[in-house]
Amino acid sequence: MTIPRSALAAVLALALAGCAERGATGGPSAAPSSAPPSSEAPAADGLVLRVEHLGGFVTPTTTAARLPLVSVYADGSVITEGPVALIYPGPALPNVQVAEIDDAAVQDLVDRALAAGVAETSDLGTPPVADAPSTRFTLVTSEGTYEREVYALFETPEGSGLTPEQEEARGRLSDLQSSLLDAGGAGTSSYAPGSVAAVVTPWTDPEDGLTQPELPWPGPALPGEPTGGPPDVSCVTASGPEAQAVLEAARGGNASTPWVTGDGSRWSVAFRPLLPDETGCADLTG
Repeated sequence: MTIPRSALAAVLALALAGCAERGATGGPSAAPSSAPPSSEAPAADGLVLRVEHLGGFVTPTTTAARLPLVSVYADGSVITEGPVALIYPGPALPNVQVAEIDDAAVQDLVDRALAAGVAETSDLGTPPVADAPSTRFTLVTSEGTYEREVYALFETPEGSGLTPEQEEARGRLSDLQSSLLDAGGAGTSSYAPGSVAAVVTPWTDPEDGLTQPELPWPGPALPGEPTGGPPDVSCVTASGPEAQAVLEAARGGNASTPWVTGDGSRWSVAFRPLLPDETGCADLTG
């Protein structure tokens, strides 16, 4: 299904409801109702636009397995994480959703990202806020790749010491992200990945009083390769039929399931479906 430009924000918002500067690191500022004409076309293939969180007060496993807020591709695919049931333990698999937009809508997103300053390099300031995530905007056009990273985009208090120029620049970026979050709509379907990563740590009892049945691990040998973070966090990937076996098994578990290998070892696994531009664990920690 192809969704016209006017419905773009609606499509994106449903999937996101559950929840950079070429090398640079937002205050209120109203986004223009229509972006100016773009001087740059989207990339001919692959990733065009991504918004993702980095860092923050989360575990190393969460950092490695975290999905981008939104990823837009040249073929019109828009991939987001949808709503997740408020249950404990949570589901083992994230609710990854995909929508399809037309070429004009992809171009419109490029226009909006450029108007919001994703290609700019001005200083965005560093608010005195502890443990907040950074938001990274990645834009890929026919002219090149732009990355703009901003710390504590939505956590900045009044009196943070930012200059008016920094607040204005941050405001445009926060408006860009919010434009993908604030409307309601429909048109998404479940994303079917060809590969899945498993971020692995030794299983420990969460001491929540619940009994978690063990499940046999159906995928590649655990624990896999180190992620470059804490030494007990590692990662493996599965593709093709092996990935489908891992995904099917994950649907029968939850976030606290002990996954048991042939030697009797028990592991905690955070499942991360790989997106079309990702090929392995290095893409999750790079």
